[in-house]
Amino acid sequence: MRQRRRLSLKIVLHPIALLRRASPELLTSVLFVAWILPGLFGHDPWKPDEGYGFGLVNHIVQGGSWVVPTLAGEPFMEKPPLYYLTAAALATAFSPPLALHDAARLATVLYMGLTAFFIWLSARALFGRAQAHFAVIVLLGCVGLLVHAHQLITDIALLSGFAIGLYGLIHAAQRPTVGGAWLGAGAGIGFMAKGLLAPGVLALSALALPLTSKTWRTRRHLVFIAAAALSICPWLLWWPLMLHQLSPPLFSEWMWDNNFGRFFGLNNLGPRADTLDHLRTIPWFTFPALPLAVWALWSGYRRGYTPGQVCLLVFFCVTLGVLSISHDARELYALPLLLPLALLAVPGIERLPAAVGSGWYRINVVGFTVLVATIWATWIALEFGVPATVQQKLLTFNPGYIPAFSWIAFLTAVVYTALWAGTIRWLAAGRARSIIIWTMGLCVTWALAMTLLLGWVDAGKTYRSVVASLRAALPGHYDCIAGLNIGESERAMLEYFGGIRTVTEKNGSRADCTLLLVQTRSPAERSAPENHNPLWEGGRPGNARERFLLYRRTP
Repeated sequence: MRQRRRLSLKIVLHPIALLRRASPELLTSVLFVAWILPGLFGHDPWKPDEGYGFGLVNHIVQGGSWVVPTLAGEPFMEKPPLYYLTAAALATAFSPPLALHDAARLATVLYMGLTAFFIWLSARALFGRAQAHFAVIVLLGCVGLLVHAHQLITDIALLSGFAIGLYGLIHAAQRPTVGGAWLGAGAGIGFMAKGLLAPGVLALSALALPLTSKTWRTRRHLVFIAAAALSICPWLLWWPLMLHQLSPPLFSEWMWDNNFGRFFGLNNLGPRADTLDHLRTIPWFTFPALPLAVWALWSGYRRGYTPGQVCLLVFFCVTLGVLSISHDARELYALPLLLPLALLAVPGIERLPAAVGSGWYRINVVGFTVLVATIWATWIALEFGVPATVQQKLLTFNPGYIPAFSWIAFLTAVVYTALWAGTIRWLAAGRARSIIIWTMGLCVTWALAMTLLLGWVDAGKTYRSVVASLRAALPGHYDCIAGLNIGESERAMLEYFGGIRTVTEKNGSRADCTLLLVQTRSPAERSAPENHNPLWEGGRPGNARERFLLYRRTP
């Protein structure tokens, strides 16, 4: 009887010991929930992508057209509307109790959940159920995914499309009809998320497979391609046809300017690529998936590669090649590369030399423990002024922040800290514990930063106070507000927080409005335009470079 009571008490006091008895799938699901939730809620939309993305969502929520993505009253044809429609539906369903922008981020949870699920399915098909959860753990541990997977951005829906398409690709040889259907569905979701990139990459990957091995030089591969073509057709047709029927010029702008024009550099849209951009980005962006994948391929070279591993290599090379020749480049675009690397890394986990795994485990434990302690110390200094000099330096960066203790944030951080301590205490020994402790450490430090320090970070990124100040300075009567150099995210936040719409330049000429709002990023740009008198100037606290200036046109 006493032994039973002691066992019951031990299980109650040590819930992580109870979790150790759970299945790997359940533990990975718990890890995914703990990883995905921090950073989604409790802050305004942030630059550079969340602001304009939420502006498109807000337009749909307010009853605007879902066929034509619209930003602050003007068509914004950069991307198809799948993610924005999903976010608008979830925002409508869950706001209240959540703030509208917080509820919209649930779309990211949905698409990240789909991504993780299909990566698990792919790993199960390639390596068996016992190893499948490691692919998800590696994916969640990728440095480049952490921040982007908590943002309101359409690239997460694109990532889901790639994950689904990749699942179909690895079934090309054994189950061509089913695999083709999944490939087409994934390419279609990717198309409706961000245009032609996903269909192009997945199609090139499917066509490249017969060049690598006779495994795919069969009639079954033709069946696979035909099934994929049939599966993608509805995705390729329904929205483009509706858009073309509604407005051929907008269809042309989306198709030619924002797909081919961006990719080949035929216009001035998007950031320009450097030939070494991806070589500089990939090593840190894909860590630890890349070194684990390289080790798995190197150590398994003599055994030979399975058709599934060849599929992953082909997909990775095609994706990297397409991204490398694109004239438009950002680190965000490398997200699809994480999928094949996370899957290729699975055999490398068990093949790690014991000394390497043990050393990496110890480094992770010490390093993340120091980070956890540092975040707690920063919070204590920020909220309680101990020491006061550190508090002053922190408030210098974000002077708009007012220290305010939050029980919810504090208790959540305590839970995550206990989770970290419990993981160190009860994580079973083995070669896999190094990647598990890495991903858990990344999860916990992110969670602490997004609970204890979220208010401080948000104070330096939100436009809420700027818009409120501008709103108060507006005269009682005016016809319209012309906008000069106003960013897309800023236009969206002006409308969301203040109901202010700016009329942008058309063909190089400024709208003839009573008021003119200018966004500047250097003191040299702050001189008053001709025939305009200054009314107001403002900006985010602590940001001296970015300023907004309001002028009234002289009669």
